[in-house]
Amino acid sequence: MCRMIPRTLFSSDHELFRDSVRKFLEQEAVPFHAQWEKDGHVDRKLWNKAGEAGMLCSHLPEAYGGMAADFLYSAVVIEEIGRLGLTGIGFSLHSDIVAPYILHYGSEELKQRYLPRLISGEMVSAIAMTEPGAGSDLQGVKTTAVLDGDEYVINGSKTFITNGWLADLVIVVAKTDPKAGAKGTSLFLVEAGTPGFSKGKRLEKVGMKAQDTSELFFQDVRIPKENLLGKDGQGFIYLMQELPQERLTVALGALASAEAALKWTLEYTRERKAFGKSVADFQNTRFKLAEIATEVQVGRVFVDRCLEQHLEGKLDVPTAAMAKYWTTDLQCKVLDECVQLHGGYGYMWEYPIARAWADARVQRIYAGTNEIMKEIIARAL
Repeated sequence: MCRMIPRTLFSSDHELFRDSVRKFLEQEAVPFHAQWEKDGHVDRKLWNKAGEAGMLCSHLPEAYGGMAADFLYSAVVIEEIGRLGLTGIGFSLHSDIVAPYILHYGSEELKQRYLPRLISGEMVSAIAMTEPGAGSDLQGVKTTAVLDGDEYVINGSKTFITNGWLADLVIVVAKTDPKAGAKGTSLFLVEAGTPGFSKGKRLEKVGMKAQDTSELFFQDVRIPKENLLGKDGQGFIYLMQELPQERLTVALGALASAEAALKWTLEYTRERKAFGKSVADFQNTRFKLAEIATEVQVGRVFVDRCLEQHLEGKLDVPTAAMAKYWTTDLQCKVLDECVQLHGGYGYMWEYPIARAWADARVQRIYAGTNEIMKEIIARAL
């Protein structure tokens, strides 16, 4: 597949890392992903192997066992997972969403206790925001955390939690002052096995079947007050500060998936014969592929620019929302067009295009629905 505009952000070191990530995934994940889809989660051992390979939390400081690498190393991991259709692997949420909260807002004691274990893969992490009655509206969270002496007592429930079933450590979004709205929101670290903390069933989804997604329940869960991240009542601000990176990770994965879909479809239409010639030789096919290639290229230039802005600390909330909204809409459009170009085979689960099509739909929902993204963008106009 041609690339009209070469990418210039990634150095030779980044590309060497990309090669190692790709080889790791092809050896340790690709042969087993179909079984993981049936199981509803990836093999726990994959996390330990990824930690040994330096694929987890590479951006964290060397003092905690990280590589102090720039975000482009995270981008490489996200892109390679996306291009191979390995949607069950929750490395990015663990490395690029959960770990930064601990790094930026955790006490030194919490950093020393947890960050090395996240880097090694000894611990799998999750963040529990969404509730049965609160999704995009984080101010509507009902889970509470009440200070009782030297402990917080947490009560509530969460749903749709990625990595939730495997998680050893969860960031819980809870209200310390339910009457204060956003200003009453705080973030807490809760370890699996803490009395009163239980995991519900793994939720059966339309796509991303190998990515464990579960319910979490908190009944009089007592944690040390030191497990508070940052300051009491500042959780909503922390969430807003970290969401641009989260949304950029979604955009990176969405675009990588769209690029993979184009590649698979080019290969299929060139091989598939109909009416005595390759499907790729029909004008409709050529025009569709030309449109897809152009839109994917436009998306690539935009996302790379967002990456550049993020590296400079300049990626703002509206631009990150644009990236998340536009690339996930594009991903769903591209996957739908590519399924159509595969004909009946595009609807068969054994074909990667079918699985990618099913996996793509949720991208427009999580990390803030695309409708919320448009609202964020509109407010900034």
